[in-house]
Amino acid sequence: MQFKALAIPLCVMSLVLSGCADKYVEPDQYSGFLKDYSKLKEEKSPSGAAVMRWIDPKVDAGGYTSVYVEPSQLYPKSQPTAKIPQKTLNGITQYYDQTLKNAFSSALPLASGPGPNVLVVRPAITAASAETKGLRPYEVIPIALVAAGVSAATGIRDQDTSLATEAAFLDGTDNRLVAEVVRKGAGADLDDSAQVLQASDFKAVLDIWARDMVKSYEQLKNK
Repeated sequence: MQFKALAIPLCVMSLVLSGCADKYVEPDQYSGFLKDYSKLKEEKSPSGAAVMRWIDPKVDAGGYTSVYVEPSQLYPKSQPTAKIPQKTLNGITQYYDQTLKNAFSSALPLASGPGPNVLVVRPAITAASAETKGLRPYEVIPIALVAAGVSAATGIRDQDTSLATEAAFLDGTDNRLVAEVVRKGAGADLDDSAQVLQASDFKAVLDIWARDMVKSYEQLKNK
């Protein structure tokens, strides 16, 4: 009995100490939105976040005189749930569109469509989720583990939210791929499993993504 009583806490402890959220989107999590994932490499964004990215070494970033931001997509086709309703998914893409346009307009005039010397930004939201928070180090006490387990089972533990994006950057003249990026980020924490996700829970991470895209463009242009 003593062995069984110790086995569960030790097992959970090992998960706590060894498990942590992956910084990069793993290949088996790619959505299929991008045409070619084979060129992606682990990089750091201008804000220091982990991203999978590829930039055509021959691209002339300074040759673009305007930018066209395509409407953000939900890819694959959205599957709304009680936790993440369609209204939230629509709100996320609408905000993504607006923050991308706001960010890029500081670097280039906005175009109404593809064309010569136009950089085309094609973004997609590829995942949105909410998961019960993992155990914190101070909870690796057997008594606390029991309490934490009960809390998780009854849905009263805090929940982490996350969002993933894939984006392609195309030459507006010939639709040639010049860059692509895959990344994920954390949204706002939810109080419990009953709380419904809102688009506003992801505004901060969407703002960061947009700023990073523009800074990456500006860095490439100034090389």
